[in-house]
Amino acid sequence: MTFETRLRDNAARTEALLGTLLSGDTHADEITRPKNLLDAMRHGVLNGGKRLRPFLVIETSALLGGDSTAALYVGAALECLHCYSLVHDDLPAMDNDDIRRGQPTVHKKFDEAVAILAGDSLLTLAFDIIAAPETPLPDDRKAALVLALARAAGIGGMAGGQALDLAAEKQAPDEAGIVTLQAMKTGALIRFACEAGAIISGSDATERQRLRRFGEKIGLAFQLADDLLDLTSDTATMGKATGKDAARGKGTLVALRGEDWARTRLRELVAEAAELLTPYGESATVLIETAKFVAERKS
Repeated sequence: MTFETRLRDNAARTEALLGTLLSGDTHADEITRPKNLLDAMRHGVLNGGKRLRPFLVIETSALLGGDSTAALYVGAALECLHCYSLVHDDLPAMDNDDIRRGQPTVHKKFDEAVAILAGDSLLTLAFDIIAAPETPLPDDRKAALVLALARAAGIGGMAGGQALDLAAEKQAPDEAGIVTLQAMKTGALIRFACEAGAIISGSDATERQRLRRFGEKIGLAFQLADDLLDLTSDTATMGKATGKDAARGKGTLVALRGEDWARTRLRELVAEAAELLTPYGESATVLIETAKFVAERKS
């Protein structure tokens, strides 16, 4: 199976599970699921995408012998949280985007209030999925996943990174500030995706730290590649608005160092990521291919 086929297969499995989780069926302690809100949640999640973060959960767990069903559910939880962040980031008060993955953003298709509630609901659903009995993991591993995801998503992670990103529109940070911002806003969830595989499999602290560092490398590569695409690609290819960073005067490493430096740094990050996985030999081939895909993607 080629890497692209494997990525598509896992995306399809994740999408199918998300469709089930975002159905109109209620749990025993729920009264109802308001249709308009549920439709907005589904629009924010079931609208395509590569499902890279769930893929990383699934593949890092597989590398370390973790339960495949648990990895699928944790990946779906992470995708719910990631999509909540996109729904909120697109709002007029933040990035003010009208298009996401080639479709109207949630607040454009519904309205701002519903978009806020849809994001809130997706965020809480992520932790629901991890804690639910359908996710076949011991309670201590579920607790470790909840803690790690909360920290990756919160003030010291993604949400804090978004706050720094908004502040950067008024005062551009220096290079160290840009790296910190990107490691939080984009890198934290990718780092969690890789660390989650070690938690699901019950691996020791050394394995967990190794996979966490691998996630840090590809998280940096993902954002650097994204900044390049924002500068060099177009809306039709990306499925979202491009050229936003330059228009807002927002500092990026590409703007600071140039395209040639960025492409060289991407190659270095892929090599550093691959080096971390040397102890796993051929078993790590898929994850190394993932690092290359992240750095070389065209959309």
